[in-house]
Amino acid sequence: MTHAHGLFAAFALAALSLSTDTSLAADRTVPMTTTSLAEATAWQHHHATFNYFGITALYTCDGLEDKVRMILRFFGARQDLKVQANGCPRGPNSVTRVAWVTADFDTLAAASADAPAADIVQAQWTPFKLNAQRPFFMGAGDCELIDAMRPILTHNFSWRGLAYSTSCTPHELSFADFRMQGEVLKSSAGHAG
Repeated sequence: MTHAHGLFAAFALAALSLSTDTSLAADRTVPMTTTSLAEATAWQHHHATFNYFGITALYTCDGLEDKVRMILRFFGARQDLKVQANGCPRGPNSVTRVAWVTADFDTLAAASADAPAADIVQAQWTPFKLNAQRPFFMGAGDCELIDAMRPILTHNFSWRGLAYSTSCTPHELSFADFRMQGEVLKSSAGHAG
């Protein structure tokens, strides 16, 4: 009889240990969340251009516009952004190796002390990761695009702790070719713009 109680106690202890290990593992895999306090910001307009030269990945002009738009929106650009790609010799649905991209978009920056109250947007520092596997719309072939967009992204958004690396190898696809990580200033859900 004591053997049965001892066996039950051992199973209960093992179950408790397993549930504790599982909860600790869950704590280690919790996705990054916004933890900072709201800040007063205002929209700033940007007009930017860049040239895309693809060796490994080719886009149609329409496809390139969509991808650039998704990347800008991911980092918090206002919804009314405009992206135009030119250089597709047989129209916007033909594949090209070279394209010129123009983007007009608004991003958030700290509001000046004399900014009108109507222009103030509450925002937070939001942790992010961007690589060939996240977010869902990125892929292994996007390294050359992320490399070409570096000046637009680094100069037109508000960053904290930005780590930005690309190591594109022509004609090779790898999930480790590019990575961006840090915090970006993004509007609260009620002020998405």
